[in-house]
Amino acid sequence: MDIGINNENRQEIAQGLSKLLADTYTLYLKTHYFHWNVTGPMFNTLHLMFETQYTELALAVDLVAERIRSLGVYAPGTYAHFSKLSSIEETIEVPKANDMIRDLVAGHEAVCRTARSVFPAAEKASDEATADLLTQRLQLHEKTAWMLRSLLE
Repeated sequence: MDIGINNENRQEIAQGLSKLLADTYTLYLKTHYFHWNVTGPMFNTLHLMFETQYTELALAVDLVAERIRSLGVYAPGTYAHFSKLSSIEETIEVPKANDMIRDLVAGHEAVCRTARSVFPAAEKASDEATADLLTQRLQLHEKTAWMLRSLLE
């Protein structure tokens, strides 16, 4: 494979992207879980908002996984892989609506930190495609975290 990024750099970038994929998938599952189980006066608003968010996250996992494959590395794709790689903890109990929002804010902020951690490897390798993907993910997760935080004020 000769795309202008050596194997060592491709492996390092893919490792970081694998963590981003695991965080994104875990946040997808959590958001979908909350969509199914939200109750209370904000039910309709949150139910619809969570649906929009989990739909976007479902598309994002594909983008991240395909970037990993474009680098010539296999993408992780099992719960076992994701649980080892993700910085986001699962939520087992069904929280109250405001706690769901707080939990999702923390999840989006975690994805931001993970995405930012991949930039040095991408920049070192002049991997503009990965940097572009990371920038797009950051914009979305920062905006979503802001919107969710606004519900708590």
